[in-house]
Amino acid sequence: MKLKIAVLSGDGIGPEIMKQGVAVLDAIAKKCNHTFEYEEALVGATAIDAVGDPYPEATHDVCMRADAVLFAAVGDLKYDNNPTAKVRPEQGLLAMRKKLGLFANVRPVATFDCLLHKSPLKDELLRGADFVVIRELTGGMYFGEKYQDNDKAYDTDIYTRPEIERILKVAFEMAMTRKKHLTVVDKANVLASSRLWRQIAKEMEPQYPEVTTDYMFIDNASMRVLTEPTFFDVVVTENTFGDILTDETSCITGSMGLQPSSSLGEHTPLFEPVHGSWPQAKGQNLANPLAQILSAAMLLEHFGLTAEGKLIREAVNASLDANVRTPEIQVEGGAKYGTKEVGAWIVDYIEKA
Repeated sequence: MKLKIAVLSGDGIGPEIMKQGVAVLDAIAKKCNHTFEYEEALVGATAIDAVGDPYPEATHDVCMRADAVLFAAVGDLKYDNNPTAKVRPEQGLLAMRKKLGLFANVRPVATFDCLLHKSPLKDELLRGADFVVIRELTGGMYFGEKYQDNDKAYDTDIYTRPEIERILKVAFEMAMTRKKHLTVVDKANVLASSRLWRQIAKEMEPQYPEVTTDYMFIDNASMRVLTEPTFFDVVVTENTFGDILTDETSCITGSMGLQPSSSLGEHTPLFEPVHGSWPQAKGQNLANPLAQILSAAMLLEHFGLTAEGKLIREAVNASLDANVRTPEIQVEGGAKYGTKEVGAWIVDYIEKA
């Protein structure tokens, strides 16, 4: 297969982990006789510094020409520490989602048996947890009307029927491919927008009679993903709730450095790790590249290359079992491995498989 891949390394640790993700894709291409062509583009703080725009039109053109976007992270301390900044790196990610029509963020949450001890949760709660959170990406408070002065501010949490129907369709259809259990997370006891979500979900239920659909308020869901994670199979929710809920699930895997994701919609699909740019660690060879590498696996699987994705996952699992890990997940007394060393080990495993 031939794929054109837009490579958006972004800021902070982004270029370091992206290098490992691309190296793994190259190893797969060589082993399985595929051709992956890459085109790099600016995004985030690096794009602001270069052209004054966190998602320049030139970058959008690259993304639209590509079959897929492999993205790393955006964010920089000089913007984090300046609340008055008018242009921010994160605006680039929001603009990219909006312009590419990426309305469905798909985030798998699964445990690694050898890393259960790294989670603050008890092993017996975690073992066997395997679910997917689907977050709506282009609506809600993030994109609604905003206002701020010295005494008052508001963000409008607005959703339309078409926006809700299309994300629920993604969720119902994914549930059909898994355990046929869907949980719709909202705040319908308080918010009008949530009541519309629940109304539409109930209207769509009869179209998927094999799916068991239940409804859960966000406060209850936030508790139960940590106290009863094995209850869930597919979770769908709106933008703000999904942002918080998906970060919370990092407690289940033991590290945000292990969580990949995809964003799907009208144009080019995007694949990215869920962690941020960690600018404090930039250039120190500390960042965990596994989420970036697993995002590359999701990219391949999206195009039907399931065996290739499986090989990457096998290599990642083997690296963890062999204690080839970056510091935040290394066992006590284990050997020291950095971003480059972990990536090289996984590439070597793929080449020898």
